[in-house]
This record gives sequence, structure tokens and C-alpha cells, in this order.
Amino acid sequence: MPAVNDEQLEEVAYLNYGELITNTDAISSDQLADVYANLQPNDSTAVKVRTTINEVCAKKGCWIEVPAGDATARVTFKDYGFFLPRNSQGQEVILEGMAYKSKTSIDDLKHYAQDGGKSQQEIDAIVQDEITLSFEATGALVEPFENPDVVGATSSAKSE
Repeated sequence: MPAVNDEQLEEVAYLNYGELITNTDAISSDQLADVYANLQPNDSTAVKVRTTINEVCAKKGCWIEVPAGDATARVTFKDYGFFLPRNSQGQEVILEGMAYKSKTSIDDLKHYAQDGGKSQQEIDAIVQDEITLSFEATGALVEPFENPDVVGATSSAKSE
């Protein structure tokens, strides 16, 4: 097996979703937590983050959850314009978009729990709105893996 140098490691092609973005200049999930710590509800800021997908909408891939330090941020996709593979949990992802804090209603929390495959008991236990860490992605790069279950993915250009 040939040796791989750092430059070759940076040339990994990603599966691209949404707007074409690069894999450079992304902050970590711990740095994302710092961004959220400085936001008030309804504030937003542009961010590019490299993190891992913790959970994916089991129905369509229309949202994901990613770590933000010790917390979790829910990621949706701008204008419902693209989805990520439903089987991408655990994969590295680079997201570009807007980070913000928002109030999530009981109905939406229950909907997300249902989409996430939670039990009826867990869904019924949701009884109040909550302030959530949110992210609206305009583009996403997912590390390549076998048989992603979403149509429309393309290999992206390498880092620029």
C-alpha cells in the first residue's frame, strides 16, 4: 500500500448536497458551541462547520442533528431544497449556512421526535416549547460512504 501524505488526505472527494461548497475554513463542533453561546434567540450568524452527523430524519433525510460542544444543533436545509442520506448517521459532514437559536413549539418537537423514530411514550413526554440550537444549511459535503440512500448527490471538487 503506498504511503499517503497530508496533501493527498485533503483531496478526498465528498458527496455534495445543495450549493457547492469547499471543505476548507470550517470550524469544529466545539467552536460551533462557542458561536451559539454568544447568540440570543432570533440572532443568526454565517458559519461553516466540520462535524459528525448524530441523527438523521428517518423518513426523508430532511433534517440532521450534529454536536455543538455538549449540546446538539438541529440542521435543516434551505428552502427544503435538498436532503441528506437517511443512512448518513456517524458520517463526517461539512455544513455552510446560518446558525441561530430559536423557540421550537411542542408540535414541531413532537414531529421531529416522530421523524426520528422515537417511541410514542417519548413523544407524549414532550410537554413544553424549548429554545433550540438551529442551523439552516445552504450546502453540505458528506464524506463518501457506500450506498447513500438519497438521489442527487454528486462528487464535489477537492479542496480549494
